Amino acid sequence: MTVEFRHLAIGDAGWLIEQHGTAYARDEGFDASFEALVARILGDFIDNHDAPVERAWIAWEGDRRLGSIFCVKGPAPDTAKLRLFYLMPEARGKGVGRQLLEHCIAHARAHGFAKLALWTHESHRAACALYAARGFDLISSRPVRSFGVDLVEQEWRLDLRV
Repeated sequence: MTVEFRHLAIGDAGWLIEQHGTAYARDEGFDASFEALVARILGDFIDNHDAPVERAWIAWEGDRRLGSIFCVKGPAPDTAKLRLFYLMPEARGKGVGRQLLEHCIAHARAHGFAKLALWTHESHRAACALYAARGFDLISSRPVRSFGVDLVEQEWRLDLRV
């Protein structure tokens, strides 16, 4: 599998909104509020991102998008935030997710961030296993009701100075 990692381009945001909305509704029962959240995140990134500090990668194989990851400024000046990490089902288990994660980590480190934080749900077991294997620490875990379903929300953080 030959994968190319490109910056966000025309058509990618619409694709990401559709993929997130469809996949999470189908796989986890999320309602339309999740799709709206993804649309707001992407709109904000397109309108306001601080290039080159903030970056997006879209994984492509030929003319097919396989996934995405974003590195944006986090809640504190020394912290970057990982967002919109997504893989198409056919790309899972083939190392594409690991490569996307490595791009994000390397970018955050190269731009002087001390930490990389992310928010996810416990149900995303493969992604959480990837975070743990890469050295992220689980900072918090709590039950919530979001997107029309009961979830366990998690925060993970990686120390980039190590």
